Amino acid sequence: MQHVTLGTRGSPLALAQAELTLAALRRAAPGTAVTVRPFTTSGDRASAVRVAKQTPAGAKGLFTKELEDALLRGEIDLAVHSCKDLPGQMPGGLILAAVLERAATADLLLAKAPGELPPGAHVGTSSIRRARQLRFRRPDLVIEEVRGNVATRLRKLRESAAMHGIVLAQAGLDRLGFRRENGVLQTGEGTFFAQDAGMLPAIGQGAIALQCRAADAPFFAALNHAPTALAIRAERELMRLLNGDCTLPVGVATELLPGGGQRMRVLLFGAADEPPRQADVTAAEPEALAAEAFRVLRGSKT
Repeated sequence: MQHVTLGTRGSPLALAQAELTLAALRRAAPGTAVTVRPFTTSGDRASAVRVAKQTPAGAKGLFTKELEDALLRGEIDLAVHSCKDLPGQMPGGLILAAVLERAATADLLLAKAPGELPPGAHVGTSSIRRARQLRFRRPDLVIEEVRGNVATRLRKLRESAAMHGIVLAQAGLDRLGFRRENGVLQTGEGTFFAQDAGMLPAIGQGAIALQCRAADAPFFAALNHAPTALAIRAERELMRLLNGDCTLPVGVATELLPGGGQRMRVLLFGAADEPPRQADVTAAEPEALAAEAFRVLRGSKT
């Protein structure tokens, strides 16, 4: 290709991820002209109430549909997604061409004060996965729904008299350039105390997924980071086994083992009064890893 048009959401984080993709594309194909085209998706336009009423899968689809439609119409050549937002089922003719090297997968708890949260603390998140894991570890916590882009959520934390902290992905904070030193995070919305939230991440968290028309996939193959792709294959296969986009809150951590193969840890929540199902498995191939995790989850009650 002599010219590539990248499609992306228009949020600051999405544009930062598009810049990382642009840099990777220029390294892989230095003679290619590149244009970045931002889109406003259905999820960006929807009110917080409307989005909150969607299933997790439906909410994720709201942030990808316009980019996928633009690919199919030939308006863009490559769609840049947060991998955790990419639905399990893609429209015919589209393919996951590559994933960039995965960033940190941790979720961070950002608090107004250092140390452990006090009993009954209020914590904000828009993620059912995060809310269920927080309650699993700390049943005393009060979970408040907080939506919006990263800056909006930080502002809401700063302005709220009741809220003690919020949970955000480390990868997003790092990509936005927020400086974190000795557990203190400096942002445009103030200074917060950051610590690992101690939970398993979302499927695909920390990875940037590059989607294109199937016929164009060979051109973008050079952007693929093979170790990350192995983990994403396993995680997305597990998502498929859990009925496509998985409407259940699930945390998954996948790692490459030094001697070969992969390890996958899973925490899957069901009904509110049920303990989560857990799996900790290893396998040589991504699809076998996901299948083994699924088998264990089906028989696990603790």
